Amino acid sequence: MTQTFPRNPFTREDTVLGVCQALGEDFRFNPILLRLAFATGVFISPFMTIAAYFAAGAVVLVSRLISPNPRRPRPVVVEDAEPAIEAAPQPLHADNEPEMLPVAA
Repeated sequence: MTQTFPRNPFTREDTVLGVCQALGEDFRFNPILLRLAFATGVFISPFMTIAAYFAAGAVVLVSRLISPNPRRPRPVVVEDAEPAIEAAPQPLHADNEPEMLPVAA
């Protein structure tokens, strides 16, 4: 069985630097929210937003160098034992016949 790990966000083709994706993976939130916040910030203060993006990128880079791939997928444990399936006892009437259910027309 081959185990695949998620790709490094810095080397993906569909991201600028992968900062929002990496922060989303680390803190378990949707990275689109952070991308929207940075996009909104560009209209308000472009210089500060770009500086904040690169600062967050430096933090992510240092954290990934110190602790590479912090969230590896856990291996799947498969048990071979079959669970015991027991039939539930059916309630019986006084004359020991099963209850008849009405049929919809």
